Amino acid sequence: MKVNVLIILLAFILIALPAYTQSPSDTGSAPSSDTGSVPSEISSTPPANRIEAEHPDKRLFGVLPNYRTVDAAIPFQRLTPRQKLSIASHDSFDWPTYPLAALMTFAMPGEQETKRYGTGWSGFANRYVRTSADQIIGNMLTEAFIPIMIRQDPRYFRLGTGTFWSRLRGSVAQIAVAHNDSGHLTFNTAEFLGNAMAVSISNAYSPNLRSWFDSTEKLGLMVGTDLLANVVKEFGPDVKQHLRHRHHHGT
Repeated sequence: MKVNVLIILLAFILIALPAYTQSPSDTGSAPSSDTGSVPSEISSTPPANRIEAEHPDKRLFGVLPNYRTVDAAIPFQRLTPRQKLSIASHDSFDWPTYPLAALMTFAMPGEQETKRYGTGWSGFANRYVRTSADQIIGNMLTEAFIPIMIRQDPRYFRLGTGTFWSRLRGSVAQIAVAHNDSGHLTFNTAEFLGNAMAVSISNAYSPNLRSWFDSTEKLGLMVGTDLLANVVKEFGPDVKQHLRHRHHHGT
């Protein structure tokens, strides 16, 4: 029996949420256009101790698009609509997104999927086109169109320091908490509304989403993928530095 992924994700987010929302050093005053609320445990951290603070890799491990990651310790600067569109476009159409979509299609065929779309290369191609469309539509809605309309910031603010659990909670909580264009924390409407709209659009070309359960499961999968991406963006640079350190000491 299937378990609704969205329910599990919501429970996970609710556990992580309090620690993240209580950490901002901002006392309620509105930040200027150049600065914003930064967690107090981060703002006092010496920049020299941070990993790739100013210029994070645009592709983690050369594959995962990382265009919307910024360092949480750097003073907040609002994005223009054009910048939001640029971030979403890079995340949607950068070349690594296509093999990633192929990997997701291959890893999650499912018995029902093969019955609906067939087997072999034709069935794979059928599912791949739908997976790619879901990914592109979801990215453009959650990172560009919805954030522009509601004046929300689509970026992931990487903590980079602190305990493993505090950083894990922060990366998970950012699925539900985002910054608005003034730098204040707010509910991440773009994430949930954008992906819900993407699922609704997907109904037009995916016959497997006709039931409410299938649609909510699809929504849970899309939000869960973004959540996992947050965790990778948080800890990926640490893994890279560790591997580089081992390589230098091994030579």
